[in-house]
Amino acid sequence: MTSSAATGADERRGPLRVGDKVQLTDPKGRMHTITLAEGATFHTHKGYFRHEDLIGRPEGWVVTNTAGIEYLALRPLLSDYVLSMPRGAAVVYPKDAGQIVQMADIFPGARVVEAGVGSGALTLSLLRAVGDAGELHSIERREDFAAIARGNVESFFGQEHPAWHLHVGDLADRVADVVEPGTVDRVVLDMLAPWENVDAVARALVPGGVLVCYVATATQLSRTAEDLRADGRFAEPTAWESMVRGWHLEGLAVRPQHRMIGHTGFLITARRLADGVAPPERKRRPAKGAYPGTTDAEWTESDLGERPVSDKKVRRVRREVGQAPEE
Repeated sequence: MTSSAATGADERRGPLRVGDKVQLTDPKGRMHTITLAEGATFHTHKGYFRHEDLIGRPEGWVVTNTAGIEYLALRPLLSDYVLSMPRGAAVVYPKDAGQIVQMADIFPGARVVEAGVGSGALTLSLLRAVGDAGELHSIERREDFAAIARGNVESFFGQEHPAWHLHVGDLADRVADVVEPGTVDRVVLDMLAPWENVDAVARALVPGGVLVCYVATATQLSRTAEDLRADGRFAEPTAWESMVRGWHLEGLAVRPQHRMIGHTGFLITARRLADGVAPPERKRRPAKGAYPGTTDAEWTESDLGERPVSDKKVRRVRREVGQAPEE
């Protein structure tokens, strides 16, 4: 284990320290995230307590404010941090990030390329998976989104991660500059039109390497699958989605919760074939009308029913994560 890995692990063990992020849970289950600081206080409309009441205490401590309200104090888990961190673009939910890490078999020491970084939520899971000995090249088209992702990643790890390399630009233009062809173990795409980068991905991946695409709509899913098949350098793609339903636990009232995390996105994976090998011929016959004419027009967030992120919001979030643009 490298020294930076050991340092990161040590920071998540032992007593609570100045600079630690702490998640507070009140008696009603509401959560608040604070960063411990000397001389600071945590206020609500029902009293306050001093940060000194937590500094030096073990994780899992219960602190009581001036109104007698108790708060359970724990360091936030990665899933907690992702759902509460400042964001410009929408984040990849923990349930999908976990699926990506598992189904792509992202392992310690792997060389991974990620395109479409957004606010850096998936980046955090990928960095945890590859470890200090791995390599994660994250490519983001928008400089302002890249700045937000950098702020969130450095805030979570407390420093620059030794495995992380952040690049601004289009995947098709940058991937050949940042990695040698045929040397990438895994590629993860979170973008509007992943099919536009099938050739660039095929050139980058090692034989047997895995491509994972995260898309929002069935039309994107279909187009991605058909272009992977047409390319001829990938095995038959597989697609799925995951839905998570929590359970209410109270005495004998054990039942599913009324709300669940339903559709967030589709995942599609495909394995890179060896050079010069043709994929096995598909035996099943598609239904009539399954392949209508397609258009090569550029897709936008509005086409897919997504609300574009305003420049004003992005500027605010950049300031929030300490990555404000230079004047």
